[in-house]
Parts: sequence; C-alpha cells; structure tokens
Amino acid sequence: MAAAPIAAARPLSNAISALGAENSQIPIGLELYSVRDELHKDLPGTVAAVAKMGYQCVEFFAPYYSWTPDYAKQVRKQLDDLGIRCYSTHNDRRAFTPAGIGKATDLNHILGTKYVVMAHPGAEIKTADGWKQVAEALNTANTTLAASELHAGYHNHDAEWHPIDGQRPMDILAANTDKSIMLQFDVGTCVAAGADPVAWIKQNPGRIHSMHLKDWSSQDGYKVLFGEGAAPWKEIFAAGESEGGVEYYLIEQEGSRYPELETAQRCLETYRRMRA
Repeated sequence: MAAAPIAAARPLSNAISALGAENSQIPIGLELYSVRDELHKDLPGTVAAVAKMGYQCVEFFAPYYSWTPDYAKQVRKQLDDLGIRCYSTHNDRRAFTPAGIGKATDLNHILGTKYVVMAHPGAEIKTADGWKQVAEALNTANTTLAASELHAGYHNHDAEWHPIDGQRPMDILAANTDKSIMLQFDVGTCVAAGADPVAWIKQNPGRIHSMHLKDWSSQDGYKVLFGEGAAPWKEIFAAGESEGGVEYYLIEQEGSRYPELETAQRCLETYRRMRA
C-alpha cells in the first residue's frame, strides 16, 4: 500500500455526512480488539474483511502505538480506499504522559481520528484521590491534544462502577474532567456491575460521544453476543441519541462461541435488525 499524506482530524459531522444519504444514521463500527487474533495475523486482510461486512468505522487498540508513521500512513490509505474511518484509538496511560503524547498525537493525526481514548489508567487505583489524579492526567493531556484538534477520552471498565471511599470512580472522573473529554461508555461492564446504563447517560449529557456495544449475561458473562444479554438496548440508544451526544457506535466482543470474524458479522446483523 502506498503511503498517504498526513491528514488532520476532520469534524465528525462532516465525516458522517460524507458517508452518503443511504448511511445517514450514526455510523456503526467495530472495536478491533474483537478480532485481535485475526488482526495480529493479518491486519490489512482483517480490516478489509470488517469493511466488507458493512462496518463504517474501526477503532484500533494499544498495539497501534508501536507503529511507525510510515506504517500508519499505509493503514490510513487502506481505510480511505475502503471508505471507512477511524474516529478514535484505545491507548494505555503512556500515551497521556509528556513523553508519550507526542507520538500519540502524530499517529492519530495520520489516522484522522478525533479522540485519543485512555483505555486503562494503569495500576490498580485504591483511593478517590488516585482517581482524581487520573482525571487531572486526562485534563492535562486534553489541553495538549486540543492544540492539534484532538480530544482525550476515557473508557470505563468494571472497577469504575464500584465505590471507593464512598464514591464511584466514574462519578469522580465525570465531575473532575473537562466537559470536552469524551466519556466512552462500555455498556457491558456497567450492566455487569449492576449499575444503570440509561441513568449514567442522562447524568452526563453531551459527553457520551461513543459507546462500546458490549453485552453481558449472568450465564455467559461477556462471551454473550450483542443483543443476547441483559442490556436494555432500546432505552440505551434512545438516551444516547437524545441526550448523550453519541456520534458513533462500536461493537465490542471479548469472545464468543463463534470464531472472531463470524462473531463480528453476527453482531452487526443483530444491530441492523435492532435498528431497522
């Protein structure tokens, strides 16, 4: 694949309109962790297979950070040729440090993203003050990223829904981060922890710019396919689009009873039926 020129992140509204009238709804994408084994074996082939299924965007996760700029340009060229976008990336905490944020900025500019998401804060955090430090790291990084027309984001896991010092970490993060920082909502972990996903969206209007559409069931945990678990998807979509500020969705699977690519295909088919 030939190298593509570095492209600055475009306004997401423009990117969505460019999808065409027949795809004017909110884009549906795949968090590529869902097909991580296939991606490791053959990244271009896996991205092409995902696009052929009908996914409109993808989200690369932590290994992308090891790419060279030249390789990122090759990936961007393929995305452009396939007509799909990468609106955000998943990153570990090093991408939000003074030493690491420059590389994250460069790679995300090449990919044309809008959000650089902290996928995990690092070591286990056991105090409310520890979570406030995570919030401050996000604020600092967001200021740096904003100068390059990017924004920081935070992706929740299970731990963030369990109170520490009488407060849920997710509430601490929401209250102590700039409103321009995306609260990327992993639905499955919220449901698994017994929290109310619809209430969370309504408590944070305009900040849920993307969701990971991961389901959960008491029988199969996160191995359940999208739409087969306990998440109240109809109400989640309604709240996300009326109040949450959702710009794009990302299906995520940690694994299922089917191979990775078949899992991604089945989940997309369910999403389409659900949204028809």
